Amino acid sequence: MTSHASNRLPLGALLALATAGFLTMLTETVPAGLLPHLSDGLTVSEAQAGQLLTVYAAGSVIAAIPLTALTRGLPRRPVLVATVAAVALVNILTAVSSSYALTMTARALAGMAAGVQWAMIAGYAMRLVDEPLKGRALAVSMAGVPTALALGVPLGTWAGDLVGWRYTFAAIGGLALIVALWIQATVTPFPGEPATSRLPVRRVFLLPGLAAILIAALLFEVGHMNLYTYIAPYLKRAGLGGSVDVVLLAFGVAAMAGLFTAGAFIDRNLRAVVVGTLGLFTACMAVFAVAGTNGWIVVVTTAAWGFALGLAPTMFQAASAKAAGSEAEVAQAMIVTVLNAGMALGSLTGGLSLGLSGVPALPWVSFAVFALALVLAIGARRNAFPAPGTTPAAEPVRESL
Repeated sequence: MTSHASNRLPLGALLALATAGFLTMLTETVPAGLLPHLSDGLTVSEAQAGQLLTVYAAGSVIAAIPLTALTRGLPRRPVLVATVAAVALVNILTAVSSSYALTMTARALAGMAAGVQWAMIAGYAMRLVDEPLKGRALAVSMAGVPTALALGVPLGTWAGDLVGWRYTFAAIGGLALIVALWIQATVTPFPGEPATSRLPVRRVFLLPGLAAILIAALLFEVGHMNLYTYIAPYLKRAGLGGSVDVVLLAFGVAAMAGLFTAGAFIDRNLRAVVVGTLGLFTACMAVFAVAGTNGWIVVVTTAAWGFALGLAPTMFQAASAKAAGSEAEVAQAMIVTVLNAGMALGSLTGGLSLGLSGVPALPWVSFAVFALALVLAIGARRNAFPAPGTTPAAEPVRESL
């Protein structure tokens, strides 16, 4: 805890962080709703336009850990503001670009900035408050993520049809510039970490419990994306092919409810939240596997799945922050990396499952992956996902990079 920590939630600062996260996640997801418009505007196929999402995620995977490590000695608020400003400028550049190569390059740079930003937001939020409020602060600061996931694609589709895709990106860019100023005005500045008091990245990874948290987070994302990527054909099998947008909206609303539930309970019993959430994921996949042709059961189970999704990122971030202590930002960068890698691997796994065995295989594969994550979480009871009152392993002696 720093001397700047507060014994009450600094809502203005936390909402600024949440809005930054919302606009950054919107930047990542909104092209999915604009593919036909982007295809026409950049004179490429829709498949090529879809790579604008891929290159963004790749930028985050490649850059999150090295850029976070490179900038950890710099004053924190200017770095955070710079990441938001970079996302803003990339959106504005996308709005005026007619070059596919230039737009792809800009998206890769936005993904790199986003990777650093995701690592910073969670750590920054918990640094702003005293220990009993860290989980709630984390939940508020990350509220923009499920909101953007729920609204990104439908909002992008609606805005693209209403005002055009260029104005959509320009609006996101303009709002992000405003948020950068908001952060500058309301978020407490923190100094960078002196080289003599920080661990090398390789030793952060070896902190007790962190590897188990990263593996569990990777398994979660693979299990989720394996089915979520192909949710449209799965819902069609249940007779819901004409209601995909409505079902996904319910999924998103449930995810937001899960996020705020995480904020209420993570500080009390993180282990119970982790085991309960992974158990809920596993149960949902089992229901999908055995009752996947019953429309009403699928709708209810999809809402439960969304609720679990709202809990998951926050619990992994909180667990990694507790395991890493003062090295929380580097640990968050590792979480960002494994989640983005899990997105790619999960989509690949789902595609292989779909191609080899068809739609019915998807929930069975996700069930197996989530069950493995659940077993890992149950077993990692000392340092990764400890019960309340458990004494963690001592933090190692620090050394210069």
